[in-house]
Amino acid sequence: MTLLAHDRYCDEIAHQVGLLRSVVTSGADLSATVPTCPEWSLEQLVRHTGGALRWVELMVRTRAQEEVPEERVPLHGGPEERGDPAALDAWLAETGEAIVAALREAGPDAKVWGWTGVLTAGFWARRMTHEITVHRADATLAAGLPYEVAPDVAADAIDEWLEIVEWAQRTLPDDPARDLRRPGSSIHLHATDDTGAVDAGRSEMEVPPPEGWGRVIELGEDVIAWRHGHERATVELRGPLTAVLLAFYRRLPLDSPELEVLGERELLEFWLERATFG
Repeated sequence: MTLLAHDRYCDEIAHQVGLLRSVVTSGADLSATVPTCPEWSLEQLVRHTGGALRWVELMVRTRAQEEVPEERVPLHGGPEERGDPAALDAWLAETGEAIVAALREAGPDAKVWGWTGVLTAGFWARRMTHEITVHRADATLAAGLPYEVAPDVAADAIDEWLEIVEWAQRTLPDDPARDLRRPGSSIHLHATDDTGAVDAGRSEMEVPPPEGWGRVIELGEDVIAWRHGHERATVELRGPLTAVLLAFYRRLPLDSPELEVLGERELLEFWLERATFG
């Protein structure tokens, strides 16, 4: 497994916080329901996302060796003012600056508690990059705004999600991911746009294949196995990398015009129904 550089994650967290702040200050209705997280309003989504960043900031800064209860995190739930974009924006700005500073000061190898057993600050830099990247998609969908993400971040978000699904299969006996067992079945994720050198240094290939970014996922008898590349599979999900990312995280319907599903669509739906951890 080859990760992005620690500084790249830190830079992206700062960038994503800025983009999320722009949603908050765009004039969007903070009370609007988030279509992809219907239990939350837009304001509740933003408070959840900022609260997660504050929780991680405290653990990284203090080098916590066990999980810290959320109630111990100052301003974890956001500013006291409700429905106030300016207050929410200021809270997010302070949150982003604090977590990026804590992660940069710690470096990737500092020992910090982590729920997958990866006990480093680097784990949290990556996890929070994709936490805010995906929740910003939720926010932009709620606000009716366009969404895009850098190819290297989108690709790494998919890889991390595959790793989390595999971890859940190995570790959580009651998680729906344990049902993802279909020997002989496979899923091919195929990005059709120009993703640049997104996989350079991340596989045995020196340059990306001409047909675009790809991952092949095999559903075995025990846990999933996945690899970079392009192969014939039981079902293929094709589209621009951002659209593939959003569909794989269940943020974009498979019937969206940007996407194409080839082969046994039922297998992809089977995956999306059960790959739900996090």
